Amino acid sequence: MIYILNPFVVFLWIAASWLIGLLGRYKRFGFFGNFLIAFLFSPIVGVIVLLASDDRRLPRRP
Repeated sequence: MIYILNPFVVFLWIAASWLIGLLGRYKRFGFFGNFLIAFLFSPIVGVIVLLASDDRRLPRRP
């Protein structure tokens, strides 16, 4: 069976993954990690991982 992907659906998938990456840039996995999780699995899984991950601890300035 051949699946034909609608270009609009592909665009929405990439845009949602990019948005999840932006929202997760200060989380544990950072932008790239959250983007990859959302892109490879699904944006729904990306949102679940984003909500479950802790904030990244930034070094304190003296």
